[in-house]
This record gives sequence, structure tokens and C-alpha cells, in this order.
Amino acid sequence: MAKDKILSEIKDAEANARKMVENGIKSKQDRINSARAEAREIIKQAEADAHRSAQNAIKSSEEAAALEREEIIKAGKNEAEAIASKASSKVDKAVDMLLTEFERAVHA
Repeated sequence: MAKDKILSEIKDAEANARKMVENGIKSKQDRINSARAEAREIIKQAEADAHRSAQNAIKSSEEAAALEREEIIKAGKNEAEAIASKASSKVDKAVDMLLTEFERAVHA
């Protein structure tokens, strides 16, 4: 009877060992799946952060370009006004010169 009891205990121990191994494998697989899900979530969040950062950089660049554009337009308008002012002040002189030349040509 002692042999039967020993064999039964060995079988129980083997069954317990099998269950422990199965539980260990299941636990390992669960941790791997959990780690993969967490990694996917981290990647998803990093992509969202990168997209948001890129959008902010684009917006900032567009704003800077708009400001620079306005400055260039303003400088161009100021330069055009200065040129127009100089030109209008010389119109009378040019008209007088043309009249003088015309009179010379007529009297010649």
C-alpha cells in the first residue's frame, strides 16, 4: 500500500508541476500580450504627439511667413510711395523742359 500511496503522490506532484508550468506559460503569455498592447499604445501616443508637434511647427512657420510677407509688402509700398513722390516732384520740371524743347524746335 505504501507503493500505491507513493505512486499516487508522485502522480499528484507531476500533475501539480504540469499545472504550475501551464500557469507559468499562461502568465508569461499574458504578460507578453500586455506588454505588446502597452507598446502599441505608447507608439500610438508618440505618433499623436509627433503629429501635434508637426502641426504646431507648421502653424508657427506659416505665422512667421505671414508676418514676413506683410513686412515685405509694407516696405514695397513705402518704396513705391517714395518713388512716386520723387517722380511727381519732377513732373513739372520735365514738362517745362519738354515745352522749352518744343518751343526751340518750333522757332528753329
